[in-house]
Amino acid sequence: MTARPQNRVFGKQQRHHTIILASGDSVRHMTVRPWMAALAVCLVGILSIGYLLATSYLVLRDDLIGATMARQARMQYDYEDRIAALRAQVDRVTSRQLLDQQVVEEKVDKLIEQQQQLSSRGGKLNALLDRAESSGLTDKNTHADATAPVGKNEHAQLTAPKTIEKLLSGGKPADVAPDNSTLAYVPAPETVADRADRVFSKVTLSLKHIEQDQLTRIRNLTADASGTTNEIQAIMHNVGVKVPDEVASSEDNDGGVGGPYVAPENVDQFEQSMADLDTALTRLETVRGTAENLPFRNPAPGKLITSPFGNRKDPFFGTLALHTGTDFHFSPGEKIKATAPGKIVSAGWTGGYGNMVEIDHGDGISTRYGHMEQVLVKVGDKVGTGDVVGLAGSTGRSTGTHLHYEVRENGHPIDPMYFINAGTKLAGYIQGLGAI
Repeated sequence: MTARPQNRVFGKQQRHHTIILASGDSVRHMTVRPWMAALAVCLVGILSIGYLLATSYLVLRDDLIGATMARQARMQYDYEDRIAALRAQVDRVTSRQLLDQQVVEEKVDKLIEQQQQLSSRGGKLNALLDRAESSGLTDKNTHADATAPVGKNEHAQLTAPKTIEKLLSGGKPADVAPDNSTLAYVPAPETVADRADRVFSKVTLSLKHIEQDQLTRIRNLTADASGTTNEIQAIMHNVGVKVPDEVASSEDNDGGVGGPYVAPENVDQFEQSMADLDTALTRLETVRGTAENLPFRNPAPGKLITSPFGNRKDPFFGTLALHTGTDFHFSPGEKIKATAPGKIVSAGWTGGYGNMVEIDHGDGISTRYGHMEQVLVKVGDKVGTGDVVGLAGSTGRSTGTHLHYEVRENGHPIDPMYFINAGTKLAGYIQGLGAI
């Protein structure tokens, strides 16, 4: 082969390699260009790298698979640990909530029991306050204050379970599980039990204050009732009227009683106080009833006394004689009223009394109304305080129209002014006793 001439313009020209393939009479040739050589080198390099990688994978496959499985196992264990921790935390929170709910329910039950106890006491207390009011120991305002319901003052009591629920609904309840944004332990918010502790402490204190106020009022009423009873008894004793110191009970009857001795149960302080008040009110009612049934009222309020009780000069004989009653000035035909309830035991003409009415008031006490113009009742009639028994006149041993009024104890005349003056004192303890 001869060399090709050089290009005088561009210098030496690059020669290409030519591959000649001869087969028999057939001759073929192929020119190998530079890019074809580069492509062949690249292919060889890629195949070599692929071979090396495949070989490395086959050699290291077990190690890679083992490492991957170990990593997955570690991740699984980590997740399981976290799940277990979350589950334990949820269980703790749930258990705490259940415990809080149980505590709240127990406290609610206790408060409802206290409320029911106060309600039952309120019924008994209302009855006692009504009795005390009728005896003049209290008034409607005191009665209302003693049994004021919830919300009327700072010492309020519960009136229903809904009130407790309303008190407990003021805050946000505790969450069952922590927020999903974190898996760490977080401080628990205020639970129902924590909030209920404050509410229940206030309510319990209020209930105690209510009970203490009621106890104080009951004790004051008991002391007032006992003091009033003693005062009334003292006034009545001064005029010779006997009133039993103690109220007769069913055990004092002659009926058969008995049984083995058993130690008494624990008596509640409140119940004992109400029992004491009941006893004091019963004594007061007994004494008060006795006083109201006796002639402590003035038969002629505002009238002039023309002749007092005691020894005097007899208007007919002019000698000293006992005047067994008190004379009051009356106009002819003026109404004569009974000074106490009782039964008519005499009605009509009775010697020097003229037309006279005698009323038996019990306990050996009776009253006589003499010199009447007309008698308006008959023997056996029952009259009340202030009932008209006759009309004033001047019959029998009388020098003019007047009322001869007597008070007798077991048949013996006593000064009516003792009873009238005692009635004036008793009027401060018994309403309506001073007038007829």
